Amino acid sequence: MKLLHVDSAITGAHSVSRQLTQAIVAEWKAAKPATTVEYLDLAVNAPGHLDGQVLSGGFKDEVSERLVSQFLAADVIVVGAPLYNFSIPGQLKAWIDRLSQAGRTFRYTEKGPEGLARGKTVIVASSRGGFYSNSEMGRALEHQESYLQAVFGFFGITDVRFVRAEGVNMGPEVKAKAISDAQASIKPTLAANQAQSKQAA
Repeated sequence: MKLLHVDSAITGAHSVSRQLTQAIVAEWKAAKPATTVEYLDLAVNAPGHLDGQVLSGGFKDEVSERLVSQFLAADVIVVGAPLYNFSIPGQLKAWIDRLSQAGRTFRYTEKGPEGLARGKTVIVASSRGGFYSNSEMGRALEHQESYLQAVFGFFGITDVRFVRAEGVNMGPEVKAKAISDAQASIKPTLAANQAQSKQAA
């Protein structure tokens, strides 16, 4: 089994999402020691945003090919996704734009688009400075988890799970509880994923 570990936070050692992705990967490896892990730090090696040359060239450039091939080779993808200005970091969006290739991760059919990356498990470590899941206004402002659920679903991935730390900028006590609660949710989240991923092992 191959696991792709992706971080995107720009805050380095202070990042909550990075702390959670490390814990997720460690827990997965503890349960499945034979898993091989490949690491991608989008804050350090950010892919360039799409331009006319890449688009008109059919994503045949070296960066696009490397990223989509790496993604398609993985059975499990762990993504660190902090909420920045109600959405995901620009470097994470640039990565997704490079993956969104007709004929590779999806295709158009007479019945509409069809995802081609089926059978994978995606685990998102979601971190948020405020609270967005417990109110109608918060949910309306949130374009982070909802976007990732939609785009990975468009790729044909139905097993998308979230480990969430919310309110991490609301004071030390709230932050500590948010991280503790998120860490406590990792094991049951992975247990469900691993049960669904046995055939990929």
